[in-house]
Amino acid sequence: MSLVPMKAILDATEQYNYAQGAFNVNAVCQAKAVIQVHEMFRSAAILQGADLANAFMGGRTDFAQGTLEDKKKGALNIANAVKKYAADSPIPVALHLDHGKNLDSCVAAIQGGYTSVMIDGSSLPFDENVELTREVVKYAHERGVTVEGELGVLAGVEDHVFAANSTYTNPMDAVKFFRQTGVDALAISYGTKHGANKGKDTVIRKEIAIATKECMLHEGIEGTLVSHGSSTVPQYIVSEINALGGALKDAYGIKKEQLKEVSKLGIRKINVDTDIRLAVTRNLRELFRDEPELRERSTVSAIYQLLLANPAAFDPRVFLPPIMDTVMYGSVPDEDIGCIVDCIERGVKEVVGTLIVEFESVGKAPLIENVSLDEMAERYRVKGI
Repeated sequence: MSLVPMKAILDATEQYNYAQGAFNVNAVCQAKAVIQVHEMFRSAAILQGADLANAFMGGRTDFAQGTLEDKKKGALNIANAVKKYAADSPIPVALHLDHGKNLDSCVAAIQGGYTSVMIDGSSLPFDENVELTREVVKYAHERGVTVEGELGVLAGVEDHVFAANSTYTNPMDAVKFFRQTGVDALAISYGTKHGANKGKDTVIRKEIAIATKECMLHEGIEGTLVSHGSSTVPQYIVSEINALGGALKDAYGIKKEQLKEVSKLGIRKINVDTDIRLAVTRNLRELFRDEPELRERSTVSAIYQLLLANPAAFDPRVFLPPIMDTVMYGSVPDEDIGCIVDCIERGVKEVVGTLIVEFESVGKAPLIENVSLDEMAERYRVKGI
């Protein structure tokens, strides 16, 4: 099946009252695993490549310094992989840019083959955020591509996104933002946090989600609310990493019960990144413990050395630079690298499969309209957005 605009998936969540997980990927084998596990549960799939993930997939191991050209190359690599695995898949698949930094980043993703983009203007004053978002909406909707914006600031750290404190979303401002920009979806700040250090007893402000959705309904605003910073940070995985030589401290996430509750209160898209990073890191550490001969093998020994040198790290991008051809293109030149790929894929499937069930998207794939980008572009044109 061809990739679909993310709006097609989001519309079904609104109509049938469930949430759709959106999962970040940083390697070809992660994209493959995300699609495969969604197939197992007959769920549509939203895969996300963050702005800096595109730089990494473009070959920049120092991805924080990635250029626009790096991001263009990486966007094409991710899109080609997702298209490859989606082509023979029976489920609808959307590819979404997470935390697009500016119009150029969004354009690069769209030209690379993404069917949805997020423009993050949340650090800007309201009017400037509106102006930037509206510019992206105009470019994207002409091509049938879905757009997500952000209003309010989440505390925490994720790639280049950092804030010491949260600024909660004002529900009436959200209505105003939808109306003035024409976005399809909006990430709101309601107590979730980016990264793995969300606090042991974080309680999300569900009343903000309720009020925002109620204001939207009252004002006749169509759109989807999105939860960022929503990783659950499974404590059993954190413990296992530390038992395997890791040094993670104060790593806590959002309780699944809270996410399930807000999914019934208007939050329909739930972003998850950290959980995947943790599961993959745990699997890599287990592999080198259980198969110590791999520590000396030429193609993977450098990965082991990076694990040893970075006990507090849990982002696989720290450990995977020695096998960038595998990351970027999916090549598996020998059995040792095949073992690494297996670790990555199993980690992805473990956490993603759990959350597909928790968010209740199981069996919902047949409910998604199979609409093309051209068809969606025509709908936007008719509506004047």
